[in-house]
Amino acid sequence: MSHPIQFVSLGPGDPELITLKGWRQLKGADAVYCPETLTRDGRRLSRAADILLQLGVAEDAIRRFHLPMSKQRERALEAYDRVYAEARQLQARGKRVCIVAEGDAGFYSSIHYIYEKLQAAGVPVTHIAGIPAFIAAGALGGLHVASQEQRLTVMPGNATAEELEHLMADGGTVVIMKLSQCTDEVHRCIGRHPEYTYHYFENVGTPEEVYTCDTHRIAATKFPYFSLLIVQKAHPQ
Repeated sequence: MSHPIQFVSLGPGDPELITLKGWRQLKGADAVYCPETLTRDGRRLSRAADILLQLGVAEDAIRRFHLPMSKQRERALEAYDRVYAEARQLQARGKRVCIVAEGDAGFYSSIHYIYEKLQAAGVPVTHIAGIPAFIAAGALGGLHVASQEQRLTVMPGNATAEELEHLMADGGTVVIMKLSQCTDEVHRCIGRHPEYTYHYFENVGTPEEVYTCDTHRIAATKFPYFSLLIVQKAHPQ
């Protein structure tokens, strides 16, 4: 029997924020592919693998693959192509295969490249939804991220201070993901608009999570990879 390849969304970091549907698929999988990165001192890190182990997924079912953290996507695509080929072979042999992503697999997740390639090849695939980091961040901060007819804009880390000004002119809420890529622009916006409310988060859903709306502290912070910002003109009523 041939099973669909499952793309399981892990949520932002807290293992308890995975859906029951996703957890059930992981528990029954023969192989679970998850990315890992290599630090400058040679250590292999994988937040996804840490989540899987905490969920009780067997170590021998976890298949880690190295994912280079670079804007040059060639090596990352090569890694994804290897996962695609292996997952397809296992699926053809009747194995249950999962490919995981932090947050939601279809929301700013480059792993969706594999999903699209499998789909184009006629391989059955399923995407199991998860909680994106900014939703978990809003809960951590006790925020009403968007209310009534308020607009919500989610953007990647190529934001500029001018773009933020334009979006904030409508009185909506702006979420900036991949914050480390636009540190200088965010700091410049804070200097120009101290009247905005800046909600800063890093490592949401982990023991190292941070939340602050202290503008001076945010303006002095060098944002790490796992960070995001929610900007509002004022706390919604």
